[in-house]
Amino acid sequence: MSRSAVVARKTAETDIRIRLDLDGRGEHAIATGIAFLDHMLAQVARHGRVDLAVEASGDLQVDLHHTVEDVGIALGDAVSQALGDKAGIARYGAARVPMDESLASVVVDLSGRPYLVFQAPQIAGERIGDFDAGLVREFFLGLTNHLRANVHVQVEYGQNPHHMVEAAFKALGRALDQATRQDPRVAGVVPSTKGSLT
Repeated sequence: MSRSAVVARKTAETDIRIRLDLDGRGEHAIATGIAFLDHMLAQVARHGRVDLAVEASGDLQVDLHHTVEDVGIALGDAVSQALGDKAGIARYGAARVPMDESLASVVVDLSGRPYLVFQAPQIAGERIGDFDAGLVREFFLGLTNHLRANVHVQVEYGQNPHHMVEAAFKALGRALDQATRQDPRVAGVVPSTKGSLT
């Protein structure tokens, strides 16, 4: 059964289309108008082994905020749609990823209950080119709420803002790969004593 999704999200501020295949090879074609965000989404695809295509346009003349947040929202919707009832998945995923002097971890529970813990004080107020690193939390918040997952993100240490953020996105990809993976031992079984992860 295909675990793929196509999601379109259009508002007065953004216009986004995402195609996603959870059982892909990490192939990606991403154009959001924000080069750094494109680079981060490519990390999620490659290290999460998902095929991902993202086309987004937004009111970048106002701020990058709406586009970054809405791409997170649309990606959360796409992963959720591709998972269906979540039967047979691992549900939990965790990854710690180094990048040079930086180390970041992401832990995911596809519980159906959105909750984000984001601990990255090192990037507060930092800029990566023209990208406000504070928007990273907004991306994760949109993703978490629409994926309806419990997500814990921690930048454990680092000095270079680019390295710290990139380590977090790579960890996100790897954690999602683990959590969405199908386990043949529990094929068709929703991994919850409640019988539902919605």
